[in-house]
Amino acid sequence: MLDIKFIRENPEKVKEACKNKNITVDVDKFLELDKQARGFQLEIENLRAQKNKLGKEDQERGRELKEQLKTLEESFAAADKDRAALHRKMPNIPFENVPVGKDDSENVVLRQVGKLPKFDFTPKEHWQLGQDLDIIDLERAAKMAGSRFYFLKNEAAILEMALMNFVFTLLGKKGFTPVIPPVMIKPAESEAMGYIENHPDEEAYYLERDELYLTATSEQSLGAMHAKETLDLAKAKKYVAFSTCFRRESGSYGKDTKGIFRVHQFDKMEMFVFCKPEESEKYHRELLAIEEELMKALAIPYQVINICTGDLGKPAARKYDIEAWMPGQNRYRETHSTSNCTDYQARGLNIRYKDTKGEMQFVHTLNGTAFAMGRIIVAILENGQQKDGSVKIPKVLHKYAGFKVIKAPKK
Repeated sequence: MLDIKFIRENPEKVKEACKNKNITVDVDKFLELDKQARGFQLEIENLRAQKNKLGKEDQERGRELKEQLKTLEESFAAADKDRAALHRKMPNIPFENVPVGKDDSENVVLRQVGKLPKFDFTPKEHWQLGQDLDIIDLERAAKMAGSRFYFLKNEAAILEMALMNFVFTLLGKKGFTPVIPPVMIKPAESEAMGYIENHPDEEAYYLERDELYLTATSEQSLGAMHAKETLDLAKAKKYVAFSTCFRRESGSYGKDTKGIFRVHQFDKMEMFVFCKPEESEKYHRELLAIEEELMKALAIPYQVINICTGDLGKPAARKYDIEAWMPGQNRYRETHSTSNCTDYQARGLNIRYKDTKGEMQFVHTLNGTAFAMGRIIVAILENGQQKDGSVKIPKVLHKYAGFKVIKAPKK
């Protein structure tokens, strides 16, 4: 969440951020409620001070003050509740050099890397390859769970484990701590991360009986892991997690209905960093560099996107995406993102550190995709497909997978 002092002193900047991020928040109403709440709080403190000075002979006055305090405390609670609701809706402030735009059509391509593959046959989409090779089963998954679910089978299941081992090995050498986190999170912690407001929304799966959300990314678990802690940031804390993720995808009706690109349940490896404020831009560049290193290791062509304000999301101050080339679809598709969330999440979670003066400050948090397994398997299948229907897997995965080619099963 935003620093309340910053909102009071910079209301126009907050309004501009809301406008540029397409988020509707009544900033003036927040300031009005904030003024009311602070006024009630001051009156409450004054009355409590008066009450504490009363002697035993002033019982009648004491009862009067008690009633006045009760009324004021109720008024404060109401104003504070409404103020907090508006506060939670306010987005992080984008960095000044983030491109301003309404939606993803105004994102900026920074660079394209890798040579696009050329085929002497018509390349298939991943769902066709998955079916022909007997490694993805959509029909049986739909029978048992409905649309947007899938079984990974045979070499595809092994390929996911190979990708996981590859990432854990590589990032372990770069100082990342491997984690397998919980996939359920309390509403307060999820809300503090900047994704959920009060009640289940259209994107999240909520277990009402247990009052828990299913996480949409392990970023949520990793950020909340250090809630209410004071960290030693002599060295930044870097994590890489593997977890199953859950998304309703309610706003994607008619999009990617075939295959495993956009689904309700998928596995993902996520990087997360806690660092000092002056280091966050450096670590953001590091996360993006690692994402590019991973794509180059797989020899998959990609492009890097600078995300505009309207597509930035609530917690991020800056975000980059990587889009992999998908020959079967003849276009680039998003496989990675990395965001600098500055102190927005840390304030909600109360994660701090002591600076060189010994003063408490909020940490900065950053996240970045290592691999969204389904999507990266899509990219591997479509880019590695051969004329005979087989698929060559990236050389870097051979030692982890135990095979070099996925061949069609013998009939």
